[in-house]
Amino acid sequence: MRTGLSPNAFPDRLVDLLAFIAGLILPLAFAPYGLYPLAILAPGVLFWSWLECSPRRALWRGLLFGFGTFGLGVSWIQESFQFSFVPPLVALVLTGGFVLFLSCYPALLGYLLARLGSGGKAQRLLLAFPAAWVLAEWVRGWFLTGFTWLQLGYSQVDSPLRHLAPLGGVYLLSWVCAFSAAALVLVIADRGRGRWLGIPLVALVWMAAVGLAGIPWSEPAGAAQPVALIQGNVSQDLKWRPDQRGPTLARYLGLTRGSEEARLIVWPETALPGFYQSFTDYLARLDAEVRPRQAAILLGVPYRESANSPVHNSVAVVGGDGTLYHKRHLVPFGEFLPLKGFLGPLTQVLRVQVSDFSPGPDAPPMLEAAGFKLGVSICYEVAFGDEVREALPAAQLLVNVTNDAWFGDSIGPHQHLQIARMRALETGRYLLRAANTGISAVIGPDGRIIARSRQFRAEVLKAAVPPMMGATPYVRFGDRPVLAALFLLLAVTITLTRRGRTAADAA
Repeated sequence: MRTGLSPNAFPDRLVDLLAFIAGLILPLAFAPYGLYPLAILAPGVLFWSWLECSPRRALWRGLLFGFGTFGLGVSWIQESFQFSFVPPLVALVLTGGFVLFLSCYPALLGYLLARLGSGGKAQRLLLAFPAAWVLAEWVRGWFLTGFTWLQLGYSQVDSPLRHLAPLGGVYLLSWVCAFSAAALVLVIADRGRGRWLGIPLVALVWMAAVGLAGIPWSEPAGAAQPVALIQGNVSQDLKWRPDQRGPTLARYLGLTRGSEEARLIVWPETALPGFYQSFTDYLARLDAEVRPRQAAILLGVPYRESANSPVHNSVAVVGGDGTLYHKRHLVPFGEFLPLKGFLGPLTQVLRVQVSDFSPGPDAPPMLEAAGFKLGVSICYEVAFGDEVREALPAAQLLVNVTNDAWFGDSIGPHQHLQIARMRALETGRYLLRAANTGISAVIGPDGRIIARSRQFRAEVLKAAVPPMMGATPYVRFGDRPVLAALFLLLAVTITLTRRGRTAADAA
C-alpha cells in the first residue's frame, strides 16, 4: 500500500530544522514584504512536522517554529528599549524572554494536538489543526492583555481573502489560511482516497472570497470632506525635552496652518509634549483658528485632571465640545506595569523605566468633529478588532493616532499599518492614521491605502473622505460566530477521537 510523505521518513533533527525554517519565513508573509502565500506554506510545514510524532517532539517543533516566527517577526520590540534607557544587554534579554513567551503558544498547541493524537489524517488536519491554530491565536489576543501581531489573517489584506474580512474578521482569514495549509499537507502526507477531501472546500472558500468583492457593505452618508494628517516627525529622544517644547509646538502649528482647506485635521499620539492643562493658551489659539471655518483638530495629549488624578493617554478635539477620549487598552510594560508589587523591584534592578498610565472608561463617549462621528483608537488599540467595532455602526469614520517612533526604522510600523488596514476592511469605514514619524495613511473601506506618508519626514497628508453608514456582519456580531464554529469543530474532533478509541478498545 502506498503511503504519503511522512515526516518519519526523515531524521528527527532534519524535521526539527524544517519547523524552525518555516517559522523564519512566516514573517515574510506580512508587511513590509507581503509574500502572503507564505502564510499557508509555513504553517503547512509545521502541521506536517506534527504528524506521527510524540507530544514532546511536537512541543519542541512548535517551540522552534515560534523562535523563528517571533524572533524575526517581533524583533522590533528591542528598538523601544533604547528610549527607556535600558542597557543593550538587558534589552536583548527582555526581548528574548518575550520571544520565548510567544513561542510557547505554538509549542503548547503542538503538544495538545499530539496528545489528541488518534484519528485519520483527514480528521486531524481538516478539523482539529486549523481550528486549534486559530483558537491559539485568539487566546494570544487576550491573555495578559493580548498581543495580536503575526496572526495569519493580517497577512491577507492584499490577497483575495481580504473580501472575507467584513464577514468574520481577521480570525476567519486566519482559519482559511490554516485550513488551506492543512489541505495541502493532506495531499502530500496521505495517499488514501481522502487525500483530496480538503481541496474542493479550499477552492470553494477562495472563490467565495472573490465573489464577495462587489458587495457594498457600507455606503457614504454624505459628501466627501477634506482631511489632513499632520506628521510632525519629532524624534523620540527629543520629544519630552523641555527645550524642545517650543520648536515642537511651532512645527505642528506651522503644518496645520498649511492645511486651511481641511475640515478635520489629525495630529498623532501625544503630539503635545506635556499635560493637556499645560497648553491652555496654545489650544485656545488653535480653537480660534479652526472654529470659524467649522473645522476641528483631533490631537493626542497626556491628560490629568489634577495633581493626584490618574494619568491618561488621550485624544482631544479642538474646535469641538471639549470631549476627550482616554485610551482603554494600555500596553503592558510600555504604559503600565502589570503585577506592580511583584515586578516593581525587578524593574528598578534592571533600570527599566515604565510609564504609569491609567485606562479610560470601558464605554467611552463618541467623539464628534467637523461633522464626523468618530471611532477613535490610540496606537496599540487598533490591533483589537472586537474593541474597535464597539464604536460601530454609529461611528462614520475611524481614526487611529500613534507614535511608532519607538520602533525606529524596523518592520514594526509596517506591520502596525497592515493591522490598521484590517480594521478598515472589517468595518467598511475609512480610517485615518496619523503617526508621529510615519507611516501616516488614509485607508479606504476596502483596506486599500489611498495616501501614505514617507517615514521620518515632517509631512501633511491630504485627502477627501466621506462619512460612511451601514454595518458589516463583523460589525454586528464580532468574533463570536467564528469562535463558536471553531469550538464546535474542536468538540466534534474530540468526540470522534474518543469514539474511535472506545471502538478500538472494544475490539
